[in-house]
Amino acid sequence: MRFSQDFAPPVRGARRPWRGPVRTRGPLAALTAVVALALVLTGCGGSTDTGAPVARSGNAAADRVEPLTTAPEPRLPVTVESADGTEVTVASTDRIVPLTGGLSEIVFTLGLGERVVARDITATFEQAAKLPVVTRAHDVSAESVLSLKPTVVLAETTTGPAGAIDQIRDAGIPLVVVAPAKELDDVGRRIDAVAAALGVPDSGAELDARTRSRIEAVQKSVPAPADGREKPRVAFLYLRGSASVHLLGGRDSGASSLIEAAGAVDAGKASGLKKDFTAITSEALAKAAPDAILVMTKGLDSVGGVDGLVKIPGVAETPAGLDRRIISIDDGMLLNYGPRTDRVLSELVARLHPKDGAGR
Repeated sequence: MRFSQDFAPPVRGARRPWRGPVRTRGPLAALTAVVALALVLTGCGGSTDTGAPVARSGNAAADRVEPLTTAPEPRLPVTVESADGTEVTVASTDRIVPLTGGLSEIVFTLGLGERVVARDITATFEQAAKLPVVTRAHDVSAESVLSLKPTVVLAETTTGPAGAIDQIRDAGIPLVVVAPAKELDDVGRRIDAVAAALGVPDSGAELDARTRSRIEAVQKSVPAPADGREKPRVAFLYLRGSASVHLLGGRDSGASSLIEAAGAVDAGKASGLKKDFTAITSEALAKAAPDAILVMTKGLDSVGGVDGLVKIPGVAETPAGLDRRIISIDDGMLLNYGPRTDRVLSELVARLHPKDGAGR
């Protein structure tokens, strides 16, 4: 994860003093498409040089998943209801193909990574890095999938094109569709759905409990607002500079749950934006008035880093733009809502509520 500046929550009627920018780099992700928007939007990356010093987050394990210590023992066959309403019977998990990075993360964390034979380009964690890519930002190659002779394929409702999904099913391959996640409450549901499809419900329950416990521990660490201070307002921006796509997240962007769990206010949602995204305008940003801006790493890169971001109309006039308070998190982790979500939430809490008084 990379960050530009920690900060203290705003004091009513007063302007915060600010110290120089600090950017923290965590896991390196070789991405050409977005995972976190789970899986809805795509784009291209670019290069970044903001002139700000770069520091390591100290989270050396951030680009790895942490499998359960208990070895899973699939009980097959199983028949499950796919999220698209289809009943699917899975008789073997010898060759698994998850078609999104988020699903790959769950499969590997359940302890079934050695059975995975392909990946989506957004599965950027270390254990999956050498697998062949058969999906690029939801552009599934049915021929590539079928050539690997999978015994089960996992997809999401946003996976496509529809023709590729039909082609895989028509070839007789069990394909289970899982609903994508948009908030913290979806984490357990997705883990349970994947575990059930792979015949390891007990491992799913164990992973669900572990993940929930870790998320709850992070939430308990969120400090109450100090006297006279408001919760920080955070705007989630979706950026793809090469396509001139600059969007402000609203209520249904998928980021609200994380922002609020980290003890902050989703600025887009609070400003009245009810849909997922709206084009960035000076007026919309002025109304949102974010104290910090949350972006995906590749998105920030694509607009030329922090220097390029503040050139987008309206950004420089916000409190966040004026003080260059930008939080950048890897595309492959930010909105995955899976077994590593506690790490994302922990970093957000640390940057929004620095214990050493940074930014005060």
